[in-house]
Amino acid sequence: MNESLTIDKVLEAAIKKLEPTSASPRLDAELLLSRVLDVERSYLYAHPENRMDPATAERFNMLLLRRASGYPMAYIMGEKEFWSMTLTVNPKTLIPRPETEIIVANALQRIPLHSEMEILDLGTGTGAVGLAIARERPFCHVVATDISTDALAVAQVNARKLSVPNIEFVLGDWLAPVAGQKFDLIVSNPPYIASDDPLLADLEHEPICALEAGADGLDAIRKIVGRFYISRVF
Repeated sequence: MNESLTIDKVLEAAIKKLEPTSASPRLDAELLLSRVLDVERSYLYAHPENRMDPATAERFNMLLLRRASGYPMAYIMGEKEFWSMTLTVNPKTLIPRPETEIIVANALQRIPLHSEMEILDLGTGTGAVGLAIARERPFCHVVATDISTDALAVAQVNARKLSVPNIEFVLGDWLAPVAGQKFDLIVSNPPYIASDDPLLADLEHEPICALEAGADGLDAIRKIVGRFYISRVF
């Protein structure tokens, strides 16, 4: 077997290949190689001299090429960490961002620990925000809406995987599917990028409907705010 297929050599070459396009080439390479080998990352450091068979090396190279082309790691891995949860993700859903955890943190400050509040999560996507709140406040009831059946399917997978019983998913456009219902708190991370913003080019692999919101980026926010009376603004 070719000596160059040892784990350390393969990893070294992979890091160099990812350096031009990835902000974290070593981490990406280690995660991808761990996935292909079905081992923990620590294994790569403990057994750098172990050799890979050509078929395994080829599978790794295919993943590496996708990442080198700019394809998001979360989609390649099929999962993303958010609020200490491992969420299933796919190209039908927006990839949860660390900064979105601010929404969760701010919401939890307004929800007493043992309260039984009704919470609404608009445009839930993977379910990240709604699931985080539901797990932290198990006596609350969370309703999560999304216009995408594909996104809701992913959110439901995440709810089952995380065993979160106090969340309900409803198909529909923002507030439409819950018209007439009352909620104690509404959270949302709607699209907010202007249609001509060059940032969209860097997000080409993610669903445009979860990113772009008209000429000024405020279409979704206007639609949400215009549908209900706000008694308190935080």
